[in-house]
Amino acid sequence: MASDYIFIRKSRNAVSNVLHALLNILLGVGSIFATIVSGSWIIGFILVLLSKWRMFAVRPHYLWLNIKSNLVDLIVGFSLVLLAFFSGTSLLPVHYILSVVYVLWLTVVKPQTTEIWNRIQALTAIFLGSCAIFIMCASLNSALPALLEFIVGYGAARHVLAQNNNMSDSGYPALIFGVFFAEIALLAHSWMIVYAFMNLGVIIPQPAIILTIFGFMIERIFHAIEERDGTLRFKDIALPVSFGLAVLAIVIIGFSEPIFNV
Repeated sequence: MASDYIFIRKSRNAVSNVLHALLNILLGVGSIFATIVSGSWIIGFILVLLSKWRMFAVRPHYLWLNIKSNLVDLIVGFSLVLLAFFSGTSLLPVHYILSVVYVLWLTVVKPQTTEIWNRIQALTAIFLGSCAIFIMCASLNSALPALLEFIVGYGAARHVLAQNNNMSDSGYPALIFGVFFAEIALLAHSWMIVYAFMNLGVIIPQPAIILTIFGFMIERIFHAIEERDGTLRFKDIALPVSFGLAVLAIVIIGFSEPIFNV
């Protein structure tokens, strides 16, 4: 009897895992293509929010905490929907790329809980969120991208701090990170370079690359300080900072003549 119970339980778990994976695939593909078919980002946003129904199934007292805890996932989902929307209603390779990215996010990246995967999740949110923000706000007042980048920076930093059990001072490091992102957004918005790959329909704003690299370097510096109990040694951050600065130099100096500027 015990062996039968274990077998049934394992079978149910296997079926549950398969169904969960299928639902994630349907969400990843459905949210992108529903946006294309409807010609509206609203349908995609609704599907993303419906997938997060557990976030709202709590007492009001815990709702804000739940939103902050799910901010990275929301940023990625909303950003992919917006990128699909701004790519137009004509089916392009970029729409397939966005669908694959969202499916991989939901099935491979998001379920991971190790420190390195938490960093990858945060950097993914920074890159995709910044791409969507700068494309959406290219012709709008600079205050809007600054506000949205504050949310992206805060959400990404809080995700790493909370998931890696380093949340201290009531999240003030995350707030500082958000303010830093907002300032960069204000500076970048006045002269924004965009890289366009017309054959694929892919558009990548340069600030998204810069902010992702900055996010990587700042997280490495903060991690080094945390490990040394408040002391910073240059040798602990020499490799990631040197790598980040080298990539920034290549992007800013070598690739600042795009197909077009916004």
